[in-house]
Amino acid sequence: MTGQLPETRARIAGFSALFFIAFVTLAAFAALASKAVDDFDFFATLNDSYLGSIVRFTLWQATLSTVLAVGLAIPTARALSRQTTFWGRGALLKLFALPLALPALVGVLAILGLWGRSGWINQLTGDILNFSIFGLPGILIAHVFFNLPLATRLLLTSLERVPAENWRLASQMALPSATIFKAIEWPVIKSVLPGIVALVFMLCLTSFTIVLTLGGGPASTTLEVAIYQSLRFDFDPGRAVTLALVQLAITVALLLISFRFTKTLPDIASLKSQVPRPDADTVSARLWDGVFIFLTGCFVALPLAALVVDGLLADLPKLLSTPAVWWAIGTSFTLALSAAALSLGLCWAMLKAIDQQHGIFARLVGFASSAILVMPTIVLGSGWFIILHPLGGVFSFAPVLVIVINALMALPFVYRILAPALFQSVQTHGRLVALLDIKGWTRWRLIDFSVLKKPLLLAFAFAMALSLGDLGVIALFGSEQITTLPLLLFKSLGSYRTTDADGLALILALSCLVVLYAAEKFSNPKTRKC
Repeated sequence: MTGQLPETRARIAGFSALFFIAFVTLAAFAALASKAVDDFDFFATLNDSYLGSIVRFTLWQATLSTVLAVGLAIPTARALSRQTTFWGRGALLKLFALPLALPALVGVLAILGLWGRSGWINQLTGDILNFSIFGLPGILIAHVFFNLPLATRLLLTSLERVPAENWRLASQMALPSATIFKAIEWPVIKSVLPGIVALVFMLCLTSFTIVLTLGGGPASTTLEVAIYQSLRFDFDPGRAVTLALVQLAITVALLLISFRFTKTLPDIASLKSQVPRPDADTVSARLWDGVFIFLTGCFVALPLAALVVDGLLADLPKLLSTPAVWWAIGTSFTLALSAAALSLGLCWAMLKAIDQQHGIFARLVGFASSAILVMPTIVLGSGWFIILHPLGGVFSFAPVLVIVINALMALPFVYRILAPALFQSVQTHGRLVALLDIKGWTRWRLIDFSVLKKPLLLAFAFAMALSLGDLGVIALFGSEQITTLPLLLFKSLGSYRTTDADGLALILALSCLVVLYAAEKFSNPKTRKC
C-alpha cells in the first residue's frame, strides 16, 4: 500500500484467501451451470408460467419496497438534516440503527406483534381494519421497516457533508426552501440515490426470511424462496438451477446498472463549523419535518416495543430450562464465532497482501469481498447442494457449509469496515514501520491491533451478529442435529407456538445486541485518571 511491500507470507496468505473465495463461488456456479446443461430447456423455461409469475412477483415486490423505503427516506433525511437541535434526535438515530442489527426473523416477529392478527393494532381497533399481514402487504411493511432506516441514515450522512459555506451563502441570499432543495440538496441526493436504490432493491430482491414467513402462499413466492422449496421439499435440482441462474442474471445486471449511474461527489474543503440552515425555523418546515420524523420514528419504534413486550410476556424461564433451546444457543454461537473469525481472517489476509491501494490486486480484493452480492447465499447453497449430493449425506457437511457461506455473507460488511481503517493506518505508520523493520507478530501486537482494535472488533461483532441471525443457509442444510436459534424460532412459528416464538425472538435479539454492545464497549475502554 505505502511504505513497505507485503511480506512473502502475507502475499501467500492473501492469494490463498482470494483463491478460497473464488473456489467457493465459482464451484457453486460451475455446478449450477453443468446441471443446467442437462436439465435446462430454454424454450420450455420461457413458456413456464410458474417461473414467469415468480419473476414478476419478485421484481414487483422489490420495486414497490424500494419506492416506499427510499421515497419516505428522502423527506425523513431532509427533515433530520434541517432539524438538528430537537430533543431525542441522537436517540432516534440510534433507534434507526437497531433494525440493521436485528436478524430478519426477529424483525418479522416484531412486525407480527404490531400488525398481526393478534397484534396491537388489531387489538386497539377491534378488528375493524380486518388487515392481514400475510402476503404482499406484510412483505412491503417488513422491507420498509428494515430499509427505511438504512436509506435514511445513508442520505443523512450525504446531506451532512454539504459544506457550511453553502448554507451561509443560502442564508445571505434568503433562498426559499424549494430553491435550497433544488440547488443544494438535490445534487447531493441525486449523486448517491442510484447506489442507495440499487442497494435497497438488491436487499428486497434477495430477501428470503421475510418472504418465507410472511409470503402467505404460492402467490407471494420469490426466486429465493422458490429455490429453497425446490431443493428442500420438491427435490427438483433442475428447477432450482433455473431459478438460481435467473436470479444470478438479475443481480449481475442490477450491479452493472448501479455502477454505471452511481457518482461520487468530490470532497470540498470546508471550515466544518455548524451553520443553521435558513429554512429550518419556518412554521411549515417545522410542521412537515415534525410529521415525517414522528411517523418514521413510530413506524420503527412500535414494532420493537411490541417485540420486547411480547417477549417478556412469554414464559422465558420455561424456555431457558429447555435443553433444545440451550443446544440451539450453543450451536448458534459456535457457528457464528467460527464464521466471524473466518470472515475476518479472509478479509485481513487479502488486505495485508495489497501493495498498492488502487492496484489490480486491490480491485480483485474489492470484487471478491462483494462476490456474495452477485452470488446470494441461497445460490451458493444450491450449488454446493448439487456438488455434495452425489457423495451422500449432504446434511453431514452442514456445519462447514454454514460457517463458510455465512463468512462470505459477512465479508462485504467486514471489508467496508476494515479496509478504510487499515489503509489509513498504513498511510500514517507505514514508513515508520518500514524504517524500523517491524514485521509479523511484532507488528500485529505493537501496531496493527492497537491502532485497529475498534474496527477489528466492530467488524468481528457485525459478522457474528449477521451469522447469529441467518436463516437462509441453515434452513437449507439444517437438521435435528444442527439447529440454530433462527431455525428453532422458524419451527416454532411453523407449528403455531407463537408464545415460544416471541420468547425466542427476544433471546435472539438480545444475543445480537449484546455482541455488538460488547464490541463497542471493549473497543472504547475508559481512560483511567491518574
